[in-house]
Amino acid sequence: MDLKGLIRDIPDFPKPGIVFRDITTLLSNADGLRYTIDTLMEKCQAANLSPDYIVGMESRGFLFGVPLAYQLNAGFIPVRKPGKLPAAVHQVEYELEYGTDSLEIHQDALENHHSVLIVDDLMATGGTAKATADLLEKIGCNVLGFAFIIELKGLQGRKKLPNLPIITLVEY
Repeated sequence: MDLKGLIRDIPDFPKPGIVFRDITTLLSNADGLRYTIDTLMEKCQAANLSPDYIVGMESRGFLFGVPLAYQLNAGFIPVRKPGKLPAAVHQVEYELEYGTDSLEIHQDALENHHSVLIVDDLMATGGTAKATADLLEKIGCNVLGFAFIIELKGLQGRKKLPNLPIITLVEY
């Protein structure tokens, strides 16, 4: 299936010179969505990735992480921006091109013996995925790898990530 054909390009969003890869058109296509989740599952199985939990990053990582967790018989744990989780959290701060940001996870969500797979819709510079991996390693989890629908190869996000399996379905 041609997943690129289901992903809409929106030029000059959110600012001039940027081409936004819009997955809402992929999500609205039943066959494309099914193919995406099935292919992610197959690639995880082929890489012998059997996580206890899928960790999805806010917010589009939730959209793919939950059905993938279901397919892999794993639980799902959200990683969110500050102030979105109601219980005590672990937090990690990370650098952006224009400052810093933070991510949080509930303190009781995972234990140090759990194995996890990090899932998001897109890998650009790798900063958010790296911060999520750092947060999980701080807890003591075993990060098995990463899964993304889209990889923006020119931004070289892989260089920031640990030497673990990285699954992607579409490259730009």
